[in-house]
Amino acid sequence: MSYTEDVAKKINELLEKNYDAQKGFVNSSEHVDNTNLKTYFKSKAAEREKFTDELKREIISFGEKPIDSGSITGDMHRTWMNIKSALSSNDEEAILEEVQRGEEASLEDYNEILEETSLPESTKAMITRQRNAIKNSVNNAKRYEHIVS
Repeated sequence: MSYTEDVAKKINELLEKNYDAQKGFVNSSEHVDNTNLKTYFKSKAAEREKFTDELKREIISFGEKPIDSGSITGDMHRTWMNIKSALSSNDEEAILEEVQRGEEASLEDYNEILEETSLPESTKAMITRQRNAIKNSVNNAKRYEHIVS
């Protein structure tokens, strides 16, 4: 596997997980009544959509093909599937906890790719920026716990 194929493969893994996260945030926003929480989830879904666009462009810049949907299996999928369970009870606190768990898993995925992969500087900067936004999201989710508890 060439360098560009290897980097594109790793970025595609992040892309797939961002598709899952975006879907999770959309589902979450549809199952809460609290206006602030609904707005927060919608903004996170939009942010993840932006991340997917950036990741797709990066993969294309390596001459590779980006995937076009989320995963069916994998850790992120299972995490976001837990949100579905929480959604069925319409328990805002449970939904927020699952979202936070999903964001923490995303943070780990981003940290892993940044630590283990030799990336071009522009790619590393983009992934670092996205990782930092997710880190802020984890902190924000903790603040929202006060709203729903």
